Amino acid sequence: MCKSILSFCRREPVLILSCLCALVSCLFVPPSLDYLSYIDVRVLCLLFCLMAVVSGLQECGLFLVLAQKLLIGERPLRILTVILTMLPFFSSMLVTNDVALITFVPFAILVLGMVGRQDLLIPVIVLQTIAANLGSMTTPVGNPQNLFLYAHYDLTIGTFLSVLLPLTILSLVLLIVASLFVGGKGWISVSFPEQATIQSHKHLLIYLVLFLLCLLSVSHILSHWVLTVLVIVALFVCNRKLLLEVDYFLLCTFVCFFIFSGNLGNIPVVVQTLSQFLERSTLLSSAVASQVISNVPAAVLLAGLTDHWQELLTGVNVGGLGTPVASLASLISLKFYLRTPDSRTSSYLLWFGIANLIGLCILLPLSLFLLP
Repeated sequence: MCKSILSFCRREPVLILSCLCALVSCLFVPPSLDYLSYIDVRVLCLLFCLMAVVSGLQECGLFLVLAQKLLIGERPLRILTVILTMLPFFSSMLVTNDVALITFVPFAILVLGMVGRQDLLIPVIVLQTIAANLGSMTTPVGNPQNLFLYAHYDLTIGTFLSVLLPLTILSLVLLIVASLFVGGKGWISVSFPEQATIQSHKHLLIYLVLFLLCLLSVSHILSHWVLTVLVIVALFVCNRKLLLEVDYFLLCTFVCFFIFSGNLGNIPVVVQTLSQFLERSTLLSSAVASQVISNVPAAVLLAGLTDHWQELLTGVNVGGLGTPVASLASLISLKFYLRTPDSRTSSYLLWFGIANLIGLCILLPLSLFLLP
């Protein structure tokens, strides 16, 4: 029993942290019906729908088919590393950073193993992780904190892109340069023993339509309640197993942090202290908070305390670089790497730390100049 509890705590550290934070805050603000007003149901519905639909697209084999078409053939090794890095960068804009890494980190391990370049595993996986975290900041659906802030501040696509698109373009250039540098010399030939195919074209079409409906709901064109009903009914008919693959722990984490941040907003001393830090620099405060409690909780916690949404949005996204917990998606890559033969944890963490620190030191100061 104890082992099961410990194993769960290792798998879901942020959920445990969020529960503890919510429980402690309840000591200062006793539970009441006011708690219901803390919870942003629209964000929870959108997260649920996006996770379910993306699982369907992944199960259909769409991402692997596209990746194989891009990689197959003879090409310079440098170009291979660029492609492997760009796959999670661009895909994370639509399917979130964690799904992009779940899909393409194992794919990179397979490809590099096939061409006998396991020596590139660490730098390539680290670059893929950074690419997914930076690429996902481009769109409201790229990661949970973007979706929350987009809904919380009632933003439009135009205002959202005006803040983060310049930073995305800069990140793209830096990632291409870094992946070319890491790639090394020589040519390699990539082939796959088994060609990936679309498992069901009918289901793929349904999932693509549902994904389009998700985007319409994010843009306030379609009601989130209508979307949720459509997604549940469609998946129940097509593949009800996908409803079980939704990360309900992430949804529970959001509920706990909604309660935590809502209670903090009713404690005058806490509000005054945090507000002082945010007034000095919302950008820096949110980036630093992300290093400690991860960028999703930081966004939920700080959103109710500041109107400087441009700085907060930028801070929690750039703040995804840094420590392994700054963006929880980074832990996904680490888990995949540790499953490879002859994995070296210390070497990976060293590469990860140096690369993320460089990225953070470059992008954070530049963010001040790029903010509108």
